[in-house]
Amino acid sequence: MSMQLLSDNELVKLYMNGNEESLSVLVKRHKRRIFSYIYLITRNKALTEDVFQETFFKVIQTLKKQQYNEEGKFLPWILRIAKNLIIDHFRKVKKMPSISSVTNDEGEETSIFDIIPEESTTSKDNEETRMFKQTIRSIVNDLPQDQKEVVIMRTYYDMSFKEISEITNVSINTSLGRMRYALINLKKMLEEKKVEIYI
Repeated sequence: MSMQLLSDNELVKLYMNGNEESLSVLVKRHKRRIFSYIYLITRNKALTEDVFQETFFKVIQTLKKQQYNEEGKFLPWILRIAKNLIIDHFRKVKKMPSISSVTNDEGEETSIFDIIPEESTTSKDNEETRMFKQTIRSIVNDLPQDQKEVVIMRTYYDMSFKEISEITNVSINTSLGRMRYALINLKKMLEEKKVEIYI
């Protein structure tokens, strides 16, 4: 059976049992998501590469010591490691950048969605679904920056409001408030564009 078909948990077990190749499969599978998550917060390519490498150094250390016990939650576990390394770095330099304002390699302000990978379309995704996703992404991108920031971290990276408040350096109540206003604005913009959501 091809390793590509194995679950994260199965690959982790293989690696912990001495199969080095299984880690390469895991890294390739999640590299883009982890890298964009780190860049989303640091807005610095060199720092992102450093944090990415340090994150996997910690992952390897933990797995080699047989200390991994997050069954079925491999990606969230890695993102937590990366987030903690980022917070440690910015505590040292005493400055956390604004997540919403992203500068590309040419020094130009660019959309946050340029660094968040698109979900790959599958046969299940018909044209209507694809267009709907594009509309949602466009609407989220039109939100005020502080609201867009919390929606991206909560929705795209499944971060808790406690984690969001730590990274954005505001209270949990402020993060919750921003999410609430974001949802109100999203509903209003969806109605204006006559986009129907079926729940």
